[in-house]
Amino acid sequence: MRFSVRRLAPGELDYELIWLSASLVSLALAAAWLTIGLPWPRCAFHDLTRLPCVTCGMTRCGIQFFHGHFLAAFKWNPLVFTALCGVIAFDVYAVATLMARAPRLRIYFLNDHSKRFLRVSVVSALALNWIYLLLHWRSF
Repeated sequence: MRFSVRRLAPGELDYELIWLSASLVSLALAAAWLTIGLPWPRCAFHDLTRLPCVTCGMTRCGIQFFHGHFLAAFKWNPLVFTALCGVIAFDVYAVATLMARAPRLRIYFLNDHSKRFLRVSVVSALALNWIYLLLHWRSF
């Protein structure tokens, strides 16, 4: 894995602008959904098994997170809490980069070992999160 900081080449995709826009639009849609009182999403896995799925508690985690109740958000779903922290950090980076027209950080995966490590890390994080949720399933 290699990191580089460089200016955008002409015609290159502006990932900071794309992902910042996507996260802000998603936040606005979720806030509007909950504000106008539309029904909460249902989980077919939970309805069938009465056990939490990998993403159970995601909506409640997000609500607690954006109300500033970080410990409660972490308890609902640690993986989603971590992802929300990552999105906030990326959004701060993206706004600063776009406003300053600064060089962009890019990550390159040079070999299969780096790619395999990333895949194993993601699968491990999902598995550990699900184990946590299964141990606390009575909360759901």
